Amino acid sequence: MMFSLTYFIFTYSHCITQTKERKHLFVGFDSSMSTGLRGPTNLFGHPTDQLLKDLDLKLSQWDSQSEKPVTKISFGHFPLSFSAPSISGRTLEDVFLKHSISAYLCGHLHTGFGLNLKRHHQLNNHFSPLQKLFQFNIHQSSFESTVNCSMGVTPIQDFWEWEMGDWRKSRAFRILAMDRGHVSYVDVDFKSGTKHAIILPTFPLDSRFMITSSCHHNYECKFVPPSSYEKIRALVFSVSPVVSVVARIYDSKSGNLDLVVETHMIRHADENATGDLYLAPWNYKAFEDASPDRYWLQIEANDTEGRSTLTQLRPFSINGHSLKVSWSWKEFLVMGCQWAALYYPMFWSALYFFFIFLLLPKALLVFPKKIYTYKNFIANKDLVNGVLWFLQELCRIHTLWFGWIAYLFYLILFPWFMGQVFNEGENMVYMTYMGWVMETSNGKGKLEYVGSPDIMVVVLPHLLYVVLPAILVTGALTAERAIFREHVLAFLEKKKDDLRMHSRKTVLNDHQSSIVSNVHLCKRWIRKLLCVVCVAICWKHFMVRLQIKLCSEVHAKRVQK
Repeated sequence: MMFSLTYFIFTYSHCITQTKERKHLFVGFDSSMSTGLRGPTNLFGHPTDQLLKDLDLKLSQWDSQSEKPVTKISFGHFPLSFSAPSISGRTLEDVFLKHSISAYLCGHLHTGFGLNLKRHHQLNNHFSPLQKLFQFNIHQSSFESTVNCSMGVTPIQDFWEWEMGDWRKSRAFRILAMDRGHVSYVDVDFKSGTKHAIILPTFPLDSRFMITSSCHHNYECKFVPPSSYEKIRALVFSVSPVVSVVARIYDSKSGNLDLVVETHMIRHADENATGDLYLAPWNYKAFEDASPDRYWLQIEANDTEGRSTLTQLRPFSINGHSLKVSWSWKEFLVMGCQWAALYYPMFWSALYFFFIFLLLPKALLVFPKKIYTYKNFIANKDLVNGVLWFLQELCRIHTLWFGWIAYLFYLILFPWFMGQVFNEGENMVYMTYMGWVMETSNGKGKLEYVGSPDIMVVVLPHLLYVVLPAILVTGALTAERAIFREHVLAFLEKKKDDLRMHSRKTVLNDHQSSIVSNVHLCKRWIRKLLCVVCVAICWKHFMVRLQIKLCSEVHAKRVQK
């Protein structure tokens, strides 16, 4: 029996094709801009409409030219959560879903945020607006058990996004195999030591990371011949000759892993294959089950040196049901949050909050019954009274209040930074909240808002770590000023009642200076602390500017070299 199997070895930027008995298509692309941004505003990939058009055309050609099914895999640098839409609003995800690729391999983040940086994409027009901003599970939506096997019905369009480790820092590479159109892989980490053998099971598929819709659809509709299911298959790479390969299947229905199958695998003799493919017959119908994690597969290889290599236990589902896997909070942060779509909602929400924060207490000052003072707060210690008194004290100092309102409008209407932040050209450019503005090379106008949403790494931290703390500290200083004034007046009123009428004026003058002096020493330490906080905010503000400048200079020197 002939088995069509292809495997590739990836070290993030390179792949090695081993066999070519089946139609396979690998498409690589660079989603960065032709005029590259310098750090730190170079976090996102920016595919152009022309790049998406070329990618769409390349995938469409293989759909029309090939009579056999084509397994399509694309690879690029940026995860899709860090890829911005094109000017027309199209995304890489739209193209990949249209052509039903099997997987998209990417880097950029590598293993810095976790080992489970994987994401399932599925075409669904019924997603809520929240689901377009956040994906809370690795699998994009719940699995639909109903399958329509009618002719002409388009199966569910989906694909996997698999982040890869890098060889330079992590000493990791990936072996990816295509077995009759089914894609599987194993990641190999050499930081933990030398590997004497590497095993990649290619069938049955891992129920956590298989293309769920197509596997379930093909099985229920019998679009795949039964011969594809009749063998357990695995690739084995070994430094020393392999003596035996054993496949074991465990049943977890009882709550424990009970061994139900143990069978020796035989090397598949095929002169065209360069890898060691091992096969073992089994009764696959006995493992049909609605639960995606009832049955678990493990393969062991023994070599002539007496060394044994075991694969990790992996769940499998003959029916094509998927096992839901959850992200850690760091993995959700970088894969589940769609930052390109989140940037503008977060920016405008922050600005609206600041305006309400400043305008609401000002509006309340118009109504005499809604004036909040320190005395009212002391009489009725309520959180709302405290906050409104805090803000109204800021509103009473017109210079500060109008200054903050003007600064918020400045952030909307005027540039935030100016500098030289591009690889090409020597012209100074400036940045707004919508991106960098630069002159085009043909001199016919300006290419506005380049690098959005890259500039979110400057805009959002500035609002969160500079503007918000500065408003709070300003309000705290005005509130401290009001408290100090009330304490001084209350203390003076008390002393006035105790003074004799004939020496009242003289004694009052003598006591007033000492009272004010004591209050300065004992009560105004809060003001000193707030002044220290002001210095910290200023330091944070100027450090961001310095970071952009230094990164630009360092990047410029590297480009010149």
